[in-house]
Amino acid sequence: MRIRRRLPVIAVVLLVVAAVALAVFLRKHAPPEPARLLPSADGFVYINLSWIRRASLGAPMPQVAHDPEYEQFIQATGFQFERDLEQAAFAVHYPAAGGPRENRFSEVLVGKVDGERLRAYLQKLSSSVESYDGRDIYNIPLEGRTLRVCMLGVDTVAASNHPDPQIIRGIIDRSRKLASPFGGPSLLRQYYKHVPLASLAWGILQADPASPDSFASPVNWSFLFSHPAVVVASVRYLGSMHFRAQAFTQSEDDAEHAVNQLSTFFDLFRSAETSVGAQAPDPDLKAFFASIAVKQSGARAELTATVPPELLRKIVAEAPSAANSETPASQANPQPAPKARRKR
Repeated sequence: MRIRRRLPVIAVVLLVVAAVALAVFLRKHAPPEPARLLPSADGFVYINLSWIRRASLGAPMPQVAHDPEYEQFIQATGFQFERDLEQAAFAVHYPAAGGPRENRFSEVLVGKVDGERLRAYLQKLSSSVESYDGRDIYNIPLEGRTLRVCMLGVDTVAASNHPDPQIIRGIIDRSRKLASPFGGPSLLRQYYKHVPLASLAWGILQADPASPDSFASPVNWSFLFSHPAVVVASVRYLGSMHFRAQAFTQSEDDAEHAVNQLSTFFDLFRSAETSVGAQAPDPDLKAFFASIAVKQSGARAELTATVPPELLRKIVAEAPSAANSETPASQANPQPAPKARRKR
């Protein structure tokens, strides 16, 4: 009799444990929350700087040169991107048909923020402040656009230079709701499962070689694809930096074409490197190029590469010295300071 009485209690406990385990599993495999707050877009980029700082490369991070505007921002807010930013998620909005051929961006940033100082700085820059659902949206004129900025929490800031004000309002609405592993834009939900666990950074981009309004990037999509595809790229640190890019095409023929194009390009690159005939080629650099591999799996084309840890340390260590070597020349022939931030 006692066993029968306990069975319902045991069943309820097991159901609760199973539900909690399922929720933890889904949250673990769901896109990061800053990315889930983003609006629907044509591409997404995410970077976890806190993980990158933990993945010590045996050398200090390179010093970042501050132009006057960035230094003024630091003094006013106390926020330094290379030190205080922990996570950054970006949505890429391709140009609208018939409109200006330039991308727009929405972003959610997480870091160590002094709220009062940041609000005072935004208030000073903004042409107007809009109240929406208890949040202040700062409308900042910037290079012919309006940059809308809103503090979502004590450590989270959202911004968008999309012309539609509903974009930033939608981010605010999603931040009010209970975080759900099923949330986020459809493109992100569909392809995030292909991002490896513990990736320091990743990107999901739509590629349409036939569209003149496609994403303005250094990649020539028409060189790789004949039809629209989705590219998922990621970086992980597992002792060495592992890079992987996958292209999800519409057919096996499209994937084969992309693999052939990439293979031909890297074969020509290796041949050119050999013909140059450096006296003592860097073994780490040589190992990096040797690690590049391209393969096909059905309608998917994949590119992988591994950056040796010694090569990473050299890159990190040489960056400050390269910047310092330019100082005398810049002082001898002063030029306007380069902008530290990208064009919004």
